[in-house]
Amino acid sequence: EGMFNYLRKRFASHITERSRRRTRLVSKDGRCNIEFGNVEQSRFVFLVDIWTTILDLRWRYKMTIFISAFLGSWFLFGLLWYVVAYIHKDLPEFNPSINHTPCVENINGLTSAFLFSLETQVTIGYGFRCVTEQCVTAIFLLIFQSILGVIINSFMCGAILAKISRSKNRAKTITFSKNAVISKRGGKLCLLIRVANLRKSLLIGSHIYGKLLKTTITPEGETIILDQVNIEFIVDAGNENLFFISPLTIYHIIDKNSPFFHTAAETILQQDFELVVFLDGTVEATSATCQVRTSYIPEEVLWGYRFAPIVSKTKEGKYRVDFQNFSKTVAVETPHCAFCLYNEKEAKAKEKKGYDNPGFVLSESSETSDTKM
Repeated sequence: EGMFNYLRKRFASHITERSRRRTRLVSKDGRCNIEFGNVEQSRFVFLVDIWTTILDLRWRYKMTIFISAFLGSWFLFGLLWYVVAYIHKDLPEFNPSINHTPCVENINGLTSAFLFSLETQVTIGYGFRCVTEQCVTAIFLLIFQSILGVIINSFMCGAILAKISRSKNRAKTITFSKNAVISKRGGKLCLLIRVANLRKSLLIGSHIYGKLLKTTITPEGETIILDQVNIEFIVDAGNENLFFISPLTIYHIIDKNSPFFHTAAETILQQDFELVVFLDGTVEATSATCQVRTSYIPEEVLWGYRFAPIVSKTKEGKYRVDFQNFSKTVAVETPHCAFCLYNEKEAKAKEKKGYDNPGFVLSESSETSDTKM
């Protein structure tokens, strides 16, 4: 029975965790979990911006379009070459005379017309089939197919190259810690997150910021889902133009202006919020801007912990980063709420101060006895 209760609790917690993960807006790897419904605009607007549409497609759809574009153009022009040969009566079924000069040499049917179309568009030029000067129509069709083939080649090769070199792929080598922690830093209660660059090439002009997503109710009674609150993150070296060569610990000070000020260690798991962290920067190799993002839900915010050390110095004088401790945390003594820490520091500050009262005058009076015998 004890084992059954244990398994039931584990299953219930697993279902709850999966439900919370489904409802998060941004996944841990930065993908947005959002769906658009009843879009009034026509799908035609996506075809107007065909370049961005092609780049946003997944690889399987992109390769399908890539193959279909080439096969379709080859087959279409194959039909046109067959029509030209048919109209000019160059096919063997018309029994052309010995002195007959065809528009295209050695076109005997639809298959040979398709092969000639393929050889023309990809500029193979085997020399077995070729256009003669007999037909002006065939010459113009050859020119048109050559130009269209160059356009298709340029577009498809450019789309694949742009897809491979997109800056979002560079973002995959920027990693955030699995959990965020809350502990004291510099005498203040802070929310800390660790971020690391897995490449030796830098991100230029990096900037870190956050958004707290939660459901709020306005004084007018309006319910706002995914209400966004700015979260300011700080790095000791400054949050602008980071020297991002080694892992950095960014932190948010939980003060009176912080949305976490009234959150306590006992109530944080009961909160319903999602903290989305962004890192913007310019890729040093390509000068392309990229954005890295991740999110944290209440279960991923550990109260009373700090991150384990990760950077050390070897005997050879080199600095070594041990990524085995990247998300490792260590329990530390931490106030159970920011409000308590604030009141404690305020009370200690008042104890150290003295107050003068110049209006207070101490007067001494002699004792008199009014007792009568």
